[in-house]
Amino acid sequence: MDTPHEVQQFLTALRGRISPEQAGITAFSGERRVPGLRREEVAQLAGVSTAYYTRMERGDLSGVSESVLNALARALHLTDAESTHLLDLARTATTGPPRAPRAKAEPRATARLTQLLDTMADVPALAMTRLGTPVASNALGRALFPDLFPDGAAPLNNVRYLFRDPRSQLFYPDWEDIARETVSALRLLAGHDPSDRALMALVGELSTHSADFRTWWGGHTVRTHTNGTKRINHPIVGEMTLSYDNLAVLSIPGLALTTYLTAPATPSADALNLLRSWIARPAPDSSATNAAGRTGNA
Repeated sequence: MDTPHEVQQFLTALRGRISPEQAGITAFSGERRVPGLRREEVAQLAGVSTAYYTRMERGDLSGVSESVLNALARALHLTDAESTHLLDLARTATTGPPRAPRAKAEPRATARLTQLLDTMADVPALAMTRLGTPVASNALGRALFPDLFPDGAAPLNNVRYLFRDPRSQLFYPDWEDIARETVSALRLLAGHDPSDRALMALVGELSTHSADFRTWWGGHTVRTHTNGTKRINHPIVGEMTLSYDNLAVLSIPGLALTTYLTAPATPSADALNLLRSWIARPAPDSSATNAAGRTGNA
């Protein structure tokens, strides 16, 4: 990842989204050629010279103090996630990335985590890596997201599923919102560790195969998504609205546990109960089935 270019694109996008009125300043006179704030207006708000801010926006954050970065974050009305991303970019600009992208060991589920998920039989739960690959799940979690768990095959990566599998747009009525959130979460990861080889490979793959991903990646939006709601169109029980929480597994860095709930006494709760009943049905007795088949043939 080209850090100076990332800084330039990120700060330019942030500056363009805020009007002088929103920033609470009197606009400089003259015709405005671009939406949002001018560089001199951002500099005024951050308490630095226009030349100094211009150097920052051109991608040079080397030597910029944390206090100046915090003032810039306030000037541009950054969220916590955006402020973290800016500090990550500045850290990379100061220390420099490693000479070559490095492979990070992918987290693996422990026997204890697998047992925990199985114990949570009444709540759909998945454990996923930072890049969205399920490494552990319970039966209800697999039943809730059937496309991610094909029979007899390894689980699908959720990010690839969103951008490369057309079933995802049928499964998620609000597909664009979910897909954009996923891109912004990857952006945050990239700022934190631009040398992550697996992340950069995934970004390159999706940029090549998905115009939507390529466009939204270029938007430099960063957000965290630790909880919220999702609507799904389940192939067996129909439409559901689920609330979710992403919980970091501190004992396994890079792994997060996601749980899903429905509001009580709602059609979604009824649908989830139906799904529980569906997975609880005993499997057919193969020996009895074979016997019945032989009797019928005889």
